[in-house]
Amino acid sequence: MRGINSPQYRRILRSMPASIQVSVLMTVFNTKIAYVKRAIDSLMSQDFQQFELIIIDDGSLGVNCEALMHYVEKYEDKVTYIRHSNRGQGESINRWVSSSSGKFITILDSDDEYKPNHLSSCLREIVHYDLICSNTETIVDSADDYYIPDKNDTTKLIHLDKAVLFGTLFGRREVFEKLKFRSGFAADAAFYERAKSQFRVHKVDLRTYIYHRNIPGSICATIKKANLTNL
Repeated sequence: MRGINSPQYRRILRSMPASIQVSVLMTVFNTKIAYVKRAIDSLMSQDFQQFELIIIDDGSLGVNCEALMHYVEKYEDKVTYIRHSNRGQGESINRWVSSSSGKFITILDSDDEYKPNHLSSCLREIVHYDLICSNTETIVDSADDYYIPDKNDTTKLIHLDKAVLFGTLFGRREVFEKLKFRSGFAADAAFYERAKSQFRVHKVDLRTYIYHRNIPGSICATIKKANLTNL
């Protein structure tokens, strides 16, 4: 494995400005503040620190919004907090990519977290590519949680390792500037599929992104529950 001090890794860092190399975009909509804090803290604990975090509050309500604003004050040198009316994760990311500063862009879902070496691992892997996605370390309540609705037929289930998740996308900013996320289920997978025809893409088995699959209100969980109910 290429180490953090390898020639290839040092070369990619030398080609960047000295300050912000990676822009991390996080959308929040009424997510439990404990989950958001966990996500933010995992980012702040990275072994690679040349990043910015753009939190896009997608119309959260009341106390949750106030608590989040208060919490990010402790990281104000690295965090930009933006708020707008509710419009969904994909559109929120599309809108604020142009406001980011990094040469690379990635996403952190507000109820997930990074292992401490996530950003540095992604930077090592992307040397020969424009966009990567990865498999995850997945937190589940049961083995069934490893399976999610197939984007081509939501009545069928596929293993998570065959899916593409928003949070594991990591790419050069031109990819995110040229391609836009579409609305609806599996917008992340659709983005990755469209990128294949225009950019160098690759799926890697890092498992440095921790996906909390046991969050009951997620889109995947909701669709899966509805389909199982109708069987």
